Amino acid sequence: MSGTVENKLAELGVTLPAPAAAAANYVPYVISGNMVFVSGQITMLDGELQYLGTVGDDLTLDDGIAAARICAINLIAQVKEACGGDLDRVKRVVKLGGFVNCTAEFTDHPKVINGASDLIADAFGEAGKHARFAVGAPSLPLGIAVEVDGIFEIS
Repeated sequence: MSGTVENKLAELGVTLPAPAAAAANYVPYVISGNMVFVSGQITMLDGELQYLGTVGDDLTLDDGIAAARICAINLIAQVKEACGGDLDRVKRVVKLGGFVNCTAEFTDHPKVINGASDLIADAFGEAGKHARFAVGAPSLPLGIAVEVDGIFEIS
């Protein structure tokens, strides 16, 4: 049934943005065989960066979770573009990688990246269960709090 993932996103109150263009010498995604490798997505929402700062310092755990969710929305937008507009072509979300701009003492990286993982699982159902990593970093591009990349299997 076409539109299943789109319908689920609508139920979740998610509107996908136009996928962002690459900001440097890379492409937003690469399709190799039946795999889509999506470049790291950041906390851009409605054309503006959100959640600038360091989790554990000027941003809370909840801020980090919300930032990761925005990254997941941007990931899904890139995958939709890669699938010619049909998210139901996603057979499996294979892996997410999450980076958290945080203090050295912060250890809840997995909880932050759950903001992305939970949305992906809710949107794609069983196919959204994925492998993952979640790590801390002393800084991220443009001062953002979170960046998430992903690998997707498509039909």
